[in-house]
Amino acid sequence: MAMNSYIVALLIFFVNLSLSEGADEGLGASFIFGDSLVDAGNNNYLPTLSKANMPPNGIDFAANGGNPTGRYTNGRTIGDIVGEEMGVPNYAVPFLAPNSTGKAILYGVNYASGGGGILNQTGRIFVNRLSMDIQIDYYNITRKQFDKLLGPSKAKDYIMKKSIFSITVGANDFLNNYLLPVLSIGTRISQSPDAFVDLLISTLRGQLTRLYKLDARKFVIGNVGPIGCIPYQKTINQLTENQCVELANKLALQYNGRLKDLLAELNDNLPGATFVHANVYDLVLEVITNYAKYGE
Repeated sequence: MAMNSYIVALLIFFVNLSLSEGADEGLGASFIFGDSLVDAGNNNYLPTLSKANMPPNGIDFAANGGNPTGRYTNGRTIGDIVGEEMGVPNYAVPFLAPNSTGKAILYGVNYASGGGGILNQTGRIFVNRLSMDIQIDYYNITRKQFDKLLGPSKAKDYIMKKSIFSITVGANDFLNNYLLPVLSIGTRISQSPDAFVDLLISTLRGQLTRLYKLDARKFVIGNVGPIGCIPYQKTINQLTENQCVELANKLALQYNGRLKDLLAELNDNLPGATFVHANVYDLVLEVITNYAKYGE
């Protein structure tokens, strides 16, 4: 519990910072993009091998009686918690859910998908998933629905001034693409780590710019965590409990450095936009390294 509180407290700080302008008006809607870290159930509605609609997922999710919702966690996602802390009365509804219509979307929509990534080919091992490009396509549909619900002028103002766009993506582009056992060998031979990271940053730049053109202005972008320390990577690389995969973490750090530069570039070049960099890597690594400080 202490570990979760530590991470959430710092992420809330990032979100508050991003909403510093016009904060007196409160948060309108929370739009969530990304992968399994923030998927609220979209994959329930896809024919995919990546699903979380079975126990013990959801056992601590009081809003659904302790039953699975499609969230890849025992309780709430970081996206849920941030929305709550910022005063949003309802969780952002999964875009693919039947109830993602009418006034329900005014509190926000979740487009995240387990297995999804920046690149369209990422996560192909799961058969189906929503890549960032598809998630933005779906947001474009939502954007048009806002015009119908509020009228074009009010909708534009509501989204630009009172809504937040949180994006947690990138880990799968390494774990389930560039570093995927066996299937990624050809890619790694033909594409250096530098070239692959260049491709990720170039693609993400286009995606964030596209969201900006669709009236997104307040962004919180999480970087990639220490993926070399997750059980899956440690197991396939046959490491001991206290070891992490050096290559995976090195790639994450390389990407994170480029991501920070990208967000600074976009802050300079996109008028009226605020891009906040959430340093997930250091937060999680601190907990892994000094876990005794944060309880069980």
